[in-house]
Amino acid sequence: MDWRLYKAIYDVSLDHHAIGTVFSDIEKVSIPVMVVITVGLWLLARPGGSTKWKLAAVGGLGSAALALGVNRLISSEIWDRQRPYLAHRIAHPWIGSHDASFPSDHASATFAIAFAVLAFDVLGGAIFLFLALVISVGRLFIGAHYPGDVGAGFLVGLGSALVVAWLARPAVALLVRHVQRLTDPVLAPIWRLRAR
Repeated sequence: MDWRLYKAIYDVSLDHHAIGTVFSDIEKVSIPVMVVITVGLWLLARPGGSTKWKLAAVGGLGSAALALGVNRLISSEIWDRQRPYLAHRIAHPWIGSHDASFPSDHASATFAIAFAVLAFDVLGGAIFLFLALVISVGRLFIGAHYPGDVGAGFLVGLGSALVVAWLARPAVALLVRHVQRLTDPVLAPIWRLRAR
């Protein structure tokens, strides 16, 4: 079933090369862009003001780190699934990664960030969820993963965000309090210049 779904989705990219090329270009920058945007939430939070975006930034990055750690554990201890283009003869893959296919690291990390941001800011979380969905669907269109790999990545990301952004919220808040003591004095003059 996973192979048939994979082939149906991937064949769309092979038949309409532009779709595969667009998603391939998105995939090349997706994780760095998600990390930069997440760090950007911290920079957009006014020093001395509301901390929700700082909490979202720390929660998102912490959730992504946990999700990638869980993925490493799953692929090394439970199931080291080959990439579909390695397990089957695929004519034109857009990527050449040889690490484990299950769960998708891209889906896990981006959904972990998105659900963590959602825990602190609904609008911001909705935007991040949209980006995570585009990135994850792109993984299917370029043939990097089976649909089950992306679905598992979604669950790992959600679970990681639940642990970090909900269960460990006091620890996230404590970390934010300590780090903002270092960053607020540096960022405050920039905010004062913007206010002029």
